Amino acid sequence: MTAPAAHPRIVVLSGGLSHEREVSLRSGRRVAEALRATGAEVTVHDVDADLVAVLRELRPDIVWPLLHGASGEDGSVRDVLALLGVAALGTGPRASRVAWNKPIAKTMVARAGLRTPAFVTLPQSLFRELGAHRILDSLVERIGLPLVVKPAEGGSALGVTVVRSADELPRAMVECFSYGDTALVERAVLGTEVAVSVLDTGSGPFALPVVEIVTDGAYDYDARYNPGRTEYFVPARLEPDVAQRVVDVALAAHETLGLVRLSRTDLVIDADGVPWFLEVNVAPGMTETSLLPQAAEAAGYRLGELYRALVDASLAAAVAEGEAARFE
Repeated sequence: MTAPAAHPRIVVLSGGLSHEREVSLRSGRRVAEALRATGAEVTVHDVDADLVAVLRELRPDIVWPLLHGASGEDGSVRDVLALLGVAALGTGPRASRVAWNKPIAKTMVARAGLRTPAFVTLPQSLFRELGAHRILDSLVERIGLPLVVKPAEGGSALGVTVVRSADELPRAMVECFSYGDTALVERAVLGTEVAVSVLDTGSGPFALPVVEIVTDGAYDYDARYNPGRTEYFVPARLEPDVAQRVVDVALAAHETLGLVRLSRTDLVIDADGVPWFLEVNVAPGMTETSLLPQAAEAAGYRLGELYRALVDASLAAAVAEGEAARFE
């Protein structure tokens, strides 16, 4: 098997046209800087009309999609990369689509025995056809309060509202539908919010330290990306057995959903120490306030070396797949 290049040509994709464009641009810049420090040749490019031509001209060894939101995480960009014959770091198109769709991901992990809050999905069209007030009353009766309203497909907590009283629900639905056509309404589990990043640098998936998230309110977009509103504890202030259960859930979700190379699972731990799966992210944020880099640094990793290990493992896997295909 051919060893990874000493100076691999890497294209980092960031930006795009989703609501999370600015976060993606920041993630791309941070990862590119870290990789360049390891000797890699890195080009950062947006997803635009020039992308295909740029990839054909640069002929990168690998592309790292750091696109957040639709098209970046729903597998479509990865489908295009596969069509062009370009290796990409991370989860493939099919599993990306599954993880991106929260109801499907929750259903799959529940079938695997993991706990996830009870939920209902409501397309905006059906919501209007059946009558908003009737549906809202049924939601409260069926799921109870408090509950969480969020887009079925989306990230960075955009369009997410914690509803504590019935009169807050209409506005929460309007906010949700401004970011997506389908709402996921789930029971709110009260407790400690945590996140676990899972990586695979070639020897199998492993978890970084659990990150505990403490905010002065909801862990919304502003709290995630603007310093000051949120305090992070890495490792999380958990009893060892609870921390291990959280890690086990994240690893199980990563495996169940067929994720590759890196993921981040968001969970909440209830008063009894039970972790509940909320969602998983196949393109975790890499900004200065993002959870994966915080966990990696807390574990003693240098980000550039860790990111380079992910690249090298992906390149080795791509070479192995190519060699295997020659003998089929």
